[in-house]
Amino acid sequence: MKTVNLNAALRTQTRHGEVKKLRASGRVPAVIYGRELPQPQNLELDSKELTNLIKHSVSENLLVDLVVKNDARPKRLALVQEIQHHALSGKVLHVDFHEVAENEKVTISVAVESVGEAIGVKADGGILEHVLHKLKVRALPKDLPEVLTVDVSHLKIGQSIHIGDIKPPAGVEILGDKHISVLAVAAPITEAEEAAAAAAAAPAAGEVEMTKEKKEEGAEGEAKAGEKAPAKGDAKAAAAPAKDAKAAEKPAEKKK
Repeated sequence: MKTVNLNAALRTQTRHGEVKKLRASGRVPAVIYGRELPQPQNLELDSKELTNLIKHSVSENLLVDLVVKNDARPKRLALVQEIQHHALSGKVLHVDFHEVAENEKVTISVAVESVGEAIGVKADGGILEHVLHKLKVRALPKDLPEVLTVDVSHLKIGQSIHIGDIKPPAGVEILGDKHISVLAVAAPITEAEEAAAAAAAAPAAGEVEMTKEKKEEGAEGEAKAGEKAPAKGDAKAAAAPAKDAKAAEKPAEKKK
C-alpha cells in the first residue's frame, strides 16, 4: 500500500459544541492512537484535503504520512482505522488513526472484489453470492493491499471459493478459517420455489383478523387509561342510575 501525505494540527476542542463549530469552519476532528503515544492525541484535519484524498483512493484503507503542525513529533506513519460519515450527507465527521512502524506487521480488514463472470451465471443462469465482503489480512504497512480481487470466471453452479483458495499478494497473510466460503454460485430460483416461498411468508386470513382484534383491544385500553378519573360527585351521580336500573329489574311486589 502506497503512502499519501496528509496535514494535521493539534486540537484542543473536545466538547460537543466546540467540535460542532470546528466542523462548521471546514475542519474535521480526528484522534490518533499508538504504542509510542502515552495516550490518544486529538487532531484536526482540513475537510477539503481529506475529502479529495478519499475521493481519489480505491478504498478508505489509507496509509498516510501524517504531518502534525507544531508537534514534538511532527511526522507519523499512520493507518486510517475508521472514518465516520454523516448518515444523510456523507460528509466526514471524524477520523481515527493508528500509528504504525514500517518494520512491524499490522492487521486490517480489506474489501473483497470479484472479477470476471462466472460460467454458472453466464451459461446456466446461476446467482453469484458474495458471502464475505471483507477479509482480515496481516502484513507490513507497505505490503498491505487496498482490496483483494478474486477471479470467479471458472465457478460453476454449486461451486465456491474459500478463504484458503485465495492467493494473497506477496508478503500478505489472509487470516481466518481456510474452509469458509467467500464467493459461491447458487442455482437459479424457479417460479415454483418463488411461489412456495411467497405462500409460506403470507399469513392466513384468520391470523390477520386476530391480530387486528388484539390491536383494537389494546387501543381501547390506552384510551381508557388516558381518561381522567371522575370526581367524587360525578361518581355518586354515575352510581345513581345504576341503582335505579337494578330497582327496575326487580319485579313489583303484589299488594296483599
